[in-house]
Amino acid sequence: MEISLYDAAVKISQAGRLVLTAHIHPDGDCLGSMLALYSCLRRTGKEVTMLLDDAVPAMYQFLPGYDEIRRPVTFYDGVELLVVLDASDEERIGRVKEVVKAPILNIDHHISNTKFADYWYVDSQAAATGEIVFELLKMLNLPVDAVVACCLFTAIATDCGFFRYANTTATTLRYAAELVEKGAQPHIISENLETKPLDSIVALTKALDTLELHHDGRIAAITVDTYADGAENTEGFINYPRNIEGVELAVMFKVIDEETVRVSFRSRKTDVSKLALLFGGGGHARAAGCTIRGSLTVVKDKVFQAAIRALQE
Repeated sequence: MEISLYDAAVKISQAGRLVLTAHIHPDGDCLGSMLALYSCLRRTGKEVTMLLDDAVPAMYQFLPGYDEIRRPVTFYDGVELLVVLDASDEERIGRVKEVVKAPILNIDHHISNTKFADYWYVDSQAAATGEIVFELLKMLNLPVDAVVACCLFTAIATDCGFFRYANTTATTLRYAAELVEKGAQPHIISENLETKPLDSIVALTKALDTLELHHDGRIAAITVDTYADGAENTEGFINYPRNIEGVELAVMFKVIDEETVRVSFRSRKTDVSKLALLFGGGGHARAAGCTIRGSLTVVKDKVFQAAIRALQE
């Protein structure tokens, strides 16, 4: 059932025992949103647990409270509400759906949301789920301190490319300013996000060696073989092919194992959420992704054919 943000606030306020979760392959938005809501709800005396069916990437381990996130390994009884943040479909929360049996409230901003929850609030105009959570906290009259401000600023800034992407709005900038006033430190946040381990830089050089252009230079792609090289942090790699002059659509193939490839899409004008949806994925109009079963060669052939068709429409 589609509900208003006010109705979502009511459901959260009425629940005494909640589980918060977010999508696998976590990013700054889902983690920052979950940690911010967790911090505020805990202060009200509610029993709140954070579950995530994935590891928190090293680049986000500066976020306050990340070490309180648990993996879904045991069944959780008596949960009154499962709040799913920044996930557009049920598969994106992994095993959490198996260990928590409770009504699901989904708060999200992806245009490709499948409306899988019992209750959902989806604002596809929001630059990040962090924007929605900030509005939710205001509606719940929950104070935002420096810890929460850090989490929400990270959520918003990372999902709009630090205010460079087309999804950045006047509201995005106003919320960012408010969060700075409440204690968020952009220079500290950006320093943590931009500092990368050596293996990530080495992986980037290898990825750039795989650069290939298609469709008269309008499609650019790189490949990262995490299965062979073990590189974890590939954040931002796809911006390199995207920034090439004349490129409309950028693709990054991330090899997970011999039969699994994770694909990321970025574009200037093309709606790549529709492209990702063809392969069971989703996302935003200018940034989306999917996971495809098959060898790298087979996956690349399928993706390039679909990408060319998307540019011809």
